[in-house]
Amino acid sequence: MFGKIKSFERLGNKIKISFEKRIGEIEVISPYIINVFAAFKREEHFSRAIEGEKAQSCDIKVTGYEDRIEIHTEAVKVLVYDNFKVDFFDVNGIALCEDYRGIRESFIRRGNGSIGEGEGHKTENNYDLHKIEVIKTMKGNEYFYGFGDKTGPLNKKGYQYEMWNTDDPSPHVESHKALYKSIPFFITLREKQAFGIFFDNTFKSNFDMGKENSNYYYFGANDGNLDYYFIAGPKITNILDRYTYLTGKTPLPQKWTLGYQQCRWSYASENRVMEIAENFRKKDIPCDVLYLDIDYMDGYRVFTWDKEKFEDPKLMIKKLKEMGFKLVTIIDPGVKKDKGYSIYDQGIKNNYFATDKDGIPYVNEVWPGDSLYPDYSKPEVRTWWSENQKIMMDAGVEGIWNDMNEPASFRGPLPDDVMFNNDGRLSDHTEIHNVYGHLMSMATFEGIKKYTGKRPFVITRACYAGTQKYATAWTGDNQSFWQHLRMSLPMLMNLGISGITFCGTDVGGFSSDCTAELLSRWVQVGCFTPLFRNHSAMHTRDQEPWAFDKVTEEINRKYIKLRYKLLPYLYDLMWVSENAGLPVMRALMLHYQQDEKTYEINDEFMFGENILVAPVVQQGQKARTVYLPKGTWIDYWTKEVIEGEKYILRETPLDVCPIFIKAGSIIPSYEPQSYVGEAQNKNLILDVYLGKGKYVHYGDDGESFKYKDGEYNLYEFTMEASQEAVVLNIDNVHNNYKTTYERFTFNINNFIAREILVDGKAIDFNINKDEFEKTTFVVLAKNSKILIR
Repeated sequence: MFGKIKSFERLGNKIKISFEKRIGEIEVISPYIINVFAAFKREEHFSRAIEGEKAQSCDIKVTGYEDRIEIHTEAVKVLVYDNFKVDFFDVNGIALCEDYRGIRESFIRRGNGSIGEGEGHKTENNYDLHKIEVIKTMKGNEYFYGFGDKTGPLNKKGYQYEMWNTDDPSPHVESHKALYKSIPFFITLREKQAFGIFFDNTFKSNFDMGKENSNYYYFGANDGNLDYYFIAGPKITNILDRYTYLTGKTPLPQKWTLGYQQCRWSYASENRVMEIAENFRKKDIPCDVLYLDIDYMDGYRVFTWDKEKFEDPKLMIKKLKEMGFKLVTIIDPGVKKDKGYSIYDQGIKNNYFATDKDGIPYVNEVWPGDSLYPDYSKPEVRTWWSENQKIMMDAGVEGIWNDMNEPASFRGPLPDDVMFNNDGRLSDHTEIHNVYGHLMSMATFEGIKKYTGKRPFVITRACYAGTQKYATAWTGDNQSFWQHLRMSLPMLMNLGISGITFCGTDVGGFSSDCTAELLSRWVQVGCFTPLFRNHSAMHTRDQEPWAFDKVTEEINRKYIKLRYKLLPYLYDLMWVSENAGLPVMRALMLHYQQDEKTYEINDEFMFGENILVAPVVQQGQKARTVYLPKGTWIDYWTKEVIEGEKYILRETPLDVCPIFIKAGSIIPSYEPQSYVGEAQNKNLILDVYLGKGKYVHYGDDGESFKYKDGEYNLYEFTMEASQEAVVLNIDNVHNNYKTTYERFTFNINNFIAREILVDGKAIDFNINKDEFEKTTFVVLAKNSKILIR
């Protein structure tokens, strides 16, 4: 395909290599990020995931040898050989990622698969060769993570996936190769060192992680350019920071979006919406967000209201706001073909819709019937779609839910030759399909930002790499099955590893009928999921927290209230994500990379770095094994102190989700509230778990972009502890937000104090021995040194 190396030249950070048959490029983005590129489809380097110039000034050494070219940075060594074979080594010469020199050779499939298909069995075939293809050597002890929310376990070794956004409402199982999102990024962990690869190609692509042959793994695409990024570690946390440096970090959301959210297909009238809202307040179950699914629209026409079901949307939304609720409405891309309907008329007049190869607007069927698809790859269309958000914002809507944006269609998939503008690079559906939802989210985000001035809340089903800059995502149409609760944990952890920090599932399951026990266990997971939304389909049983029995209602209330208690901790995690690219839900190996026992734990996760959650995901399970990594851990419920690096057994009655706090943690929390902003949080409660530790707490107005101009506060809490004494320091390291806490309430767990000195002066305190030993005291929210003994 390339032939032998003829010559090379360095142009700044780029090394352009002339082979016998074509040109290849190596670009050093940073000492840790290397781009491998060759033009097959277009000469230009064009990305939908990466925005702006990312290349950094750095020391690069390039040397030509008879059989290779060597490129050195301070972090990696890159060797380029004939046929554009590229190998990556660390600075010590240890091979990290090497091209495979053999040929693809699949295992044999025996028998006649068509016979089984006659009975309805689904048979598999081996993949063909691809126009763009990279094959990497596999040593045998690799672990693979990422790829978004693909089904199956956390470790993707031995699996094969397609990147082709797919609306598939059938029950999702491990054999699903494609779902709603295409995030062609993965991390390889081998011998406790890690690296990442991002294959930036929007055409249909395939990733085989050793399924076809245990000697190699490969990724390939049907079209487009050879364009992938090698991202060095060796820590997985470093890779996530660098990957999100390329594709963008999840921006800090409005604080209310982290509250509990209630949805259904559909709350199809104003009376039903108000009934749901009143029940939350009457039953003392916190909730911030209610949703309207497709039935609120006039004949499913986007940006309209059914005035029979919702006579006065503005008035209804005003009532909801007075009760502390935000309303989020669904918007699909399909625009009803209906002359006289303004959105359709504008789109036709301005050539805003995707067309067939003859330039005629393409029509398929979605909820409104015959529908057309906005060409979001055209700048003018994105601007137009952004402007349409004003219709919903003017009504008082606070967020937009983008669904069916794979794009979905009822009369078969969109043909390959449906045409799109692609920012002036005329393209067909094969190139735009995987970024259609991404571009719709971009337009929606910009519109909400323009017309509210607040941080936009956009929720999307379809994604590409980089969508995290514009939207939160959920895993799509799951089922009320225990298997789907179990599978949701690795799906969400891998979404976080893929840059999508703000994510969740439909708590309780979307399709089928949930049970009381399943909802009880699912809400215990949802409590620690960034997007905490209960959602269910029409014609399934009611699934609100009170829809089953008093026991189920009480368990929902318990964990939803726990979520609101932990909101300042969660908000801090979102702030960390915007700055460091770390997810909220973290696979254990992110922080315990040296512990091989953490590499394939599918049913536990870290909630940030301080809290370990081990939910129950099996029906009827009254006890479960928990692995605790190295260190000292404290049972959240009993305050038992446990040394880690071992498995323990925990009893799990229906209302108990095992939670463990790392020693040395300081966990911020709020007093009870029914919704975010119900009262100003003048008191920050800090639960202290003895050990050596530091915690940084972030505060701002919770909704605007003023924090980007420095209008925020940072409090740094540090702790040194022994059996005799605890020393706490409070330092307001950044103080530029006018609304501040008045006081801090400290709970020192597993410690009975004799005296407490704040800046050398004794203060009063309380001792609690009823459930477990705890010392509680209150100080003013200012810089202080506290001695507890």
